[in-house]
Amino acid sequence: MKRSPMELAALASAAVPGLAPTGVSSAPDDPADFESALLIDDSGKQWRVRAPRHAEASMRLETELQVLRAFTPAVRAELPFLIPHVAGTVRLGDLRTFVYSHIEGSPRSLDELAKGGRELAREIGRAIAAIHELPRTLVNEADLPAYEANEVRQRRLNELDQAATTGRIPSDLLRRWEHALEDVSLWRFNPTVVHGDIHEDNLLLAAGRVCAVAGWTDLSIGDPADDFAWLAATQDTEFADEVHEAYVSARPDAADEHLLRRAALAAEFALAQWMVRGLALGDDGMVSEAEEMMRSLSADLAAEEAALAANAGDEDFVSRDDDAEVAAAPQDPENLETSALPIIPRP
Repeated sequence: MKRSPMELAALASAAVPGLAPTGVSSAPDDPADFESALLIDDSGKQWRVRAPRHAEASMRLETELQVLRAFTPAVRAELPFLIPHVAGTVRLGDLRTFVYSHIEGSPRSLDELAKGGRELAREIGRAIAAIHELPRTLVNEADLPAYEANEVRQRRLNELDQAATTGRIPSDLLRRWEHALEDVSLWRFNPTVVHGDIHEDNLLLAAGRVCAVAGWTDLSIGDPADDFAWLAATQDTEFADEVHEAYVSARPDAADEHLLRRAALAAEFALAQWMVRGLALGDDGMVSEAEEMMRSLSADLAAEEAALAANAGDEDFVSRDDDAEVAAAPQDPENLETSALPIIPRP
């Protein structure tokens, strides 16, 4: 049952004794999982309330509670941004609604972030770097998932097999993703603490700076590229490059030449994961949306390959020496880099 912002405000009042909301508005969130609202109380203080829509989402909020408790004052002090505190919870049936002390700042759209200038892009890169520099003990002590590089690759292969059994994935995408996952050299990286749900809605800005990071439901040790996948949806490649360059500068000892390729792959593969989740939840809308985006991605990739083949045809022969000429071979579509992506809306 969908809850209105007023209903969420009533739940917040039950979760936090003495909280008297005087204003409420809806808040951006993952619509398949949560209903959210921003509240203001009679003293002018702001709060955020998140209500899970199903049991899996409720478990994610329970995980976030573990994560936020694991952030000791010393760890929080080392971060260049703030993270929320859970102020109270209330159970309604089998699901628990969470209320957070709201941090000043608000999210921006991806286009707004891209237009925010070089320094904002660099702030985002440094924020991601700070997350990846968090101590692994924070994840281990909270009993959260930890994966080595090959385990990450194997899990993706297993997910690809599961998605393939649905018969709903375009065959060219299956081949493309399988080829990337079987390229072992692509998956040689140093696992780090990973936020797991970085995107524009979880970056809170104030005065043009990243003041807080929210949405800590998917913290783990894994592939740092996952926290860059959201950037595949931007048309502004300069913005994405600035974010990545600032990240690399902040983590000079963690060079990873394939990070952006894996991030691009994660962005593509998220469409299949979204479709599988929709099937599991019995949500026909999610399934249809994912299928349409995969068809669009397949068409865009086919157009890209056709353009590459046409360019190769314009340069049939390349002179190497006075006595040698070689034919310029067209690229194998299965070997195309995954870093140059079409726009992929975040599900």
